[in-house]
Amino acid sequence: MHTQSPQPRIAPAAPPAPGAPTHAFPAAQGTGQVPTLPPEVAGVAITTVDTAGITRVKAVPAARLARAGQDGVGLSPVFDVALVDDSFTSSTYIGGPEGDLRVVPDLSGLTVLAGQPGWAWAPGDRYEQSGAPAAACHRSFLRRVTARAEAAGLSPLMGFETEWIVTLPTDETGSGGSADAEAEPRPPAPGGAYGMTRLAPHGDYLRDILVALERQGVEVLQIHPEYSPGQFELSVAPAAPVRAADLVVLVQETIRAVTVRYGWETNFGPSVLAGQVGNGRHLHLSLWRDGVNLCGGGEGPSGLRPEAESFLAGILGELPALLAVGAPSPASYLRLAPSRWTGAFQCWGPENREAALRLIPGCAGPGPRRRTPRSKCLDAAASPYLVAGAGARPRVSAAWKRGERLPAANGGGPRRNLGEGAEAGPGCRAA
Repeated sequence: MHTQSPQPRIAPAAPPAPGAPTHAFPAAQGTGQVPTLPPEVAGVAITTVDTAGITRVKAVPAARLARAGQDGVGLSPVFDVALVDDSFTSSTYIGGPEGDLRVVPDLSGLTVLAGQPGWAWAPGDRYEQSGAPAAACHRSFLRRVTARAEAAGLSPLMGFETEWIVTLPTDETGSGGSADAEAEPRPPAPGGAYGMTRLAPHGDYLRDILVALERQGVEVLQIHPEYSPGQFELSVAPAAPVRAADLVVLVQETIRAVTVRYGWETNFGPSVLAGQVGNGRHLHLSLWRDGVNLCGGGEGPSGLRPEAESFLAGILGELPALLAVGAPSPASYLRLAPSRWTGAFQCWGPENREAALRLIPGCAGPGPRRRTPRSKCLDAAASPYLVAGAGARPRVSAAWKRGERLPAANGGGPRRNLGEGAEAGPGCRAA
């Protein structure tokens, strides 16, 4: 068992200096308390994810963390309209070169980074200088959506899977160290899908990822080779929505940091190698009330209780619109194709890997079954905060209130090719 890295402890706040501002932004959890970091930590990375799905960062010296928690760190609102190539578009409502936002660390999520020694990390919320939440802050949006669910007596739990592809570095002579400029990126070692032959040469690498995440307090459920060359998958335990989205950022940046130490490159993109299965960011979600999982033990289809069935019916009905948020890039639709287990069909079914919503009934055993619906059509081009929040806004929650029902389950698998006159199956069509 590896020992956990020293994590921050809470100490009483020092009184403000004469003339210093005394206000605190709401995101600075534990107002009046300042985390004490281990002496080896020199800097704190404060992250926010923009609409392009890019994790942006502002960092402060550890000694200035308390001030950052009080006043935030400046960030231009133009990043609300940033694109994946760091160019900028424009919007009538958000973004632009004028003004300033404050990125405020949520100190309840402060984590000492085992994958990047000497650094700590905290998720950030964006605020106007007035103290109001920024209109395009995805994390604040997710917090509001979660609060509305909790006000209705519902507790959603979410857990994301992260898929990524590791390749040899690209040098000036071409891809993967090849003299052929047209060569595709190559993985560090060969090995078949889910093969132990791939785990063996990457064993130290995957172990270092597991150790780093364990020391950071992240509960990993599985890690294994995936289908494409150089591809791996890691899943974490479910958590409340904001924490679940925070974990996506922490896991992804930990994987990236460990990969850099091995001299390799990491790609989380939805389509990396032409013709190969791409990377998804599958979402497991369940709905709870008073400690009871509403995704099981009911009389609805596959044991769903009424609230869970209506919730899933809303997600399924709005799936094409939700894909604009959860699969937002052109490369997303190179990945999202039939016969690749990506959830390319707008249907649901128990253990149906081609369905956009796969219901996992759990296994019989001495403990309670962990029934979880799983959305397979999402990928890492999206902001995890926006994905987690969009599922409950606006028609999804309306479907729950109206008691909508799911269409018939597709248990036999959708048709692989939807040609003229072909049918995908009951309640199922291409997403």
